[in-house]
Amino acid sequence: MNQLDIQRVFESDGQPDENSLQLWVDTTLANSEEDTEVVIRIVDVAESAGLNENYRHKSGPTNILSFPFEAPDIDGFECDLLGDLVICAPVLATEAQEQHKPLSDHWAHIVIHGVLHLLGYDHIDDADAQAMESKEISILQQLNIPNPYTQVTDHER
Repeated sequence: MNQLDIQRVFESDGQPDENSLQLWVDTTLANSEEDTEVVIRIVDVAESAGLNENYRHKSGPTNILSFPFEAPDIDGFECDLLGDLVICAPVLATEAQEQHKPLSDHWAHIVIHGVLHLLGYDHIDDADAQAMESKEISILQQLNIPNPYTQVTDHER
């Protein structure tokens, strides 16, 4: 079972409910045989920008930051934590509007994208980006959500 810890430190219209977030995480982790825990923290522009500067050395907010859990090297240490996702709700709302996408579809895509990062997927080079995008599209199709890359600019990638 996948445990989800949701931290809403910023409230805004259009944020998904707990059941939707759980569905998106569970669908992404459907092939995982291990129990996991994922933290989703929903933040404002200021917190996102601060974390983006501290951890990625980039200025300004971003839609999502993924922090995979790194277990300490201690004999017998066990933990189900997959990692943390920090999602900036205002950035998602702006992106959805600019890209003419339903906000709920964009939330689903970004949560799936973040969980895939926690699993080790990345999009640094073209081959990795294509593999990750294909996985995202496949998961979104299972949820009856259209391909998010049909109208996406390189900014979101």
